Amino acid sequence: MMDKTLKNFDMGRRRTLKIIAAAGGSLASTRIGLASGQVPPAFIWRGTALGARASLTLYHVGKDEGRRLVKEISGELQRLESMFSLYRADSAVSLLNAGEYVGSPPMDLVRLLSEARVISEVTEGAFDVTVQPLWKTYADYYRNGGSGSAGPELEAIDRALELVDYRGVDISSQMIRLKKPGMSVTLNGIAQGYITDRIADLLRGHGLRHVLIDLGEIRALDTHPAGRPWAVGLQDPDRPGQFTDVVNIDNQAVATSAGAGTRFGGNGVHHHIFDPGSGRSSNIYSSISVVGKHATVADALSTGLYNLEPLRARAVLPGFPGYSAYVVYAGGRKQTWAG
Repeated sequence: MMDKTLKNFDMGRRRTLKIIAAAGGSLASTRIGLASGQVPPAFIWRGTALGARASLTLYHVGKDEGRRLVKEISGELQRLESMFSLYRADSAVSLLNAGEYVGSPPMDLVRLLSEARVISEVTEGAFDVTVQPLWKTYADYYRNGGSGSAGPELEAIDRALELVDYRGVDISSQMIRLKKPGMSVTLNGIAQGYITDRIADLLRGHGLRHVLIDLGEIRALDTHPAGRPWAVGLQDPDRPGQFTDVVNIDNQAVATSAGAGTRFGGNGVHHHIFDPGSGRSSNIYSSISVVGKHATVADALSTGLYNLEPLRARAVLPGFPGYSAYVVYAGGRKQTWAG
């Protein structure tokens, strides 16, 4: 069952998006609403996937077909987990991290790392899949009794930073290799979006329209069947149950990065979004949500932008036409940046 699938694929972030109802985008509701009289009933699955609450909303699908699709999607999620999970010793990523190379790699891993490389280059390294040594440095420090806002010693961070460089990953259809011993990768900043896009492709391949996929990142196929966009609330990471904004999407995706997802040490200074340049956590923003065509790009781009000063971040977006960012600074000030 999908509600047990990927239970250990911890993406390290609090749920930051919520589907909201009604054509006007009423914030009072947290369920998908149906326009009276004109809209057929939806097949709705709710459960757990990718370590968080998840849902699928499929229109023009009967119960039997819906159940069959959920079973097929569950199989696809398990297949992708076997490549991307850091928590499975036999996953392609774990094997890469343990042995520095993977021969004849799965094409999904080649494709995902190649897309990650593009985001890394355009953000000048602000998004980097090789930050896993930083995660380990901080996790070990606090697991072994470290406390307070200082975090690990500078020497420990510098040692980790010597292993952080997206250009140190060789990617080809024949082999994926880490150039330096001790390097390791994490796909937690992009895999959730990539998997969301693959499920969207699967459903589109079955001829479905008017679909909303929520696997932590959200992807819509076409409009709501009532002829309006889908409304997605951007939750305030500092005020549970409150929204910082509402965005309307039509054949688009939404992904959010927020430092509140996983914090070290209890005081919020250090969290799971590491700046690959400094080795510290960026605290300029409370959250950044990116809206655009593909969840893969939106997912990685939201992380990269989070690590950049505002002027540099805004200069990145024109490289992604059609994408926009909804920004909440630490302290609550809001901006919208257009690509």
